Amino acid sequence: MSEAKAKPSPAATLSRVAIFSGLAESELSFLAQRTVPRHYSPGELVFSEGEPCTGLYVVESGHIRIFKSSANGREQVLSIDGPGSSVAELPVFDGGNYPASVSAVDEATLLFVSKQDFQSLCLAHPQVALKVLRVVGARLRRLVGIIEELSFTTVRHRLAAFLLRSAQREGKHTANGLELTLPVSNQELASQIGTVRELVSRNLSRLQAEGLIHMDGRNIVIPNPKALEAELKDAE
Repeated sequence: MSEAKAKPSPAATLSRVAIFSGLAESELSFLAQRTVPRHYSPGELVFSEGEPCTGLYVVESGHIRIFKSSANGREQVLSIDGPGSSVAELPVFDGGNYPASVSAVDEATLLFVSKQDFQSLCLAHPQVALKVLRVVGARLRRLVGIIEELSFTTVRHRLAAFLLRSAQREGKHTANGLELTLPVSNQELASQIGTVRELVSRNLSRLQAEGLIHMDGRNIVIPNPKALEAELKDAE
């Protein structure tokens, strides 16, 4: 019973999404009645790159992984998104196929909004289309940042930057330093920083040997974050 109470209504979920902010309660309710909840298990595909776009998705619970795949099967993660985020707004507009693949990271529930319903909403509320442009613009800036990192930095630099970002976002301060738990395998970590598992393992070992990090399984302590930040500056 308590779990049912804790679950947000579709309208409440939609109200948290950037592109739907500002809609009246009646408008959110109207849209919510047309959403279709879809449940996914960890690792299950929501859609694949190149498939015809039938609509957009909003994350109600759990997390999704947006990624591109190469011909040889190597993956590059573009984003990990959680509740309140939307995905596939662009192909809903331009009529193209899905430009990337999306899978569930954990148990996830997504609300599906059909292309027809979304386009009707935009015709009735042009401000929604403007908000989509802002969201897509922010995504484009993030993608440019990923391209710059992959083109101009080393695996060591990207790994150090990932550890610092994760520690600042999710880590905790302890007597030994900034502590974080890596939520992913080395293979997944490699996909997020654009390399292969072997190079992730090698560079983690080197950072530990140099005293920049301490590892215990998936737990990592950064004893001196400023020293790890200096690594990034030295690499520029």
